[in-house]
Amino acid sequence: MTDTQMPFTAPRTVAPGGSDLLASDTERERVADRLRAAATDGRLTLSEADERQAAVYAARTRAELIPLVSDLPAPARPSGRPPRPPMTDRARRRFHVHVAIVAVLFTVLVVAWAVSSAPFFWPAWPTFWMLLSLFVHSRRAEREPREQLPEELR
Repeated sequence: MTDTQMPFTAPRTVAPGGSDLLASDTERERVADRLRAAATDGRLTLSEADERQAAVYAARTRAELIPLVSDLPAPARPSGRPPRPPMTDRARRRFHVHVAIVAVLFTVLVVAWAVSSAPFFWPAWPTFWMLLSLFVHSRRAEREPREQLPEELR
């Protein structure tokens, strides 16, 4: 086809929150679960719930899923913090190197204390700071990215 025969298509714009993205099966199931819960609570009639369930499984994008649950109350959030995602492979390797260095330094400090005549276990102070550095390293390490879903689909 030539340019004159091609039908006009408007440029695609991405909505904020990534709702123009294709919906996954997991997202469809999450929305379907919310609809089932709403029908069980009496918020939707049986026919309305059936219509929306059919629309959920026919939806291709996140933008098509949002209107199906926009008039329903948001689901209750679980209490507490969500679990941290795992470290990336690169961050895990760096952390293991850090642990190995701390272990070697601790061993050297304990041997130095054992051959000295110090009555007080002085390696406790540098060990505290080394363990603190490990803790900070583990908390600030690169993490696998979490999938960011629009608030309406969570």
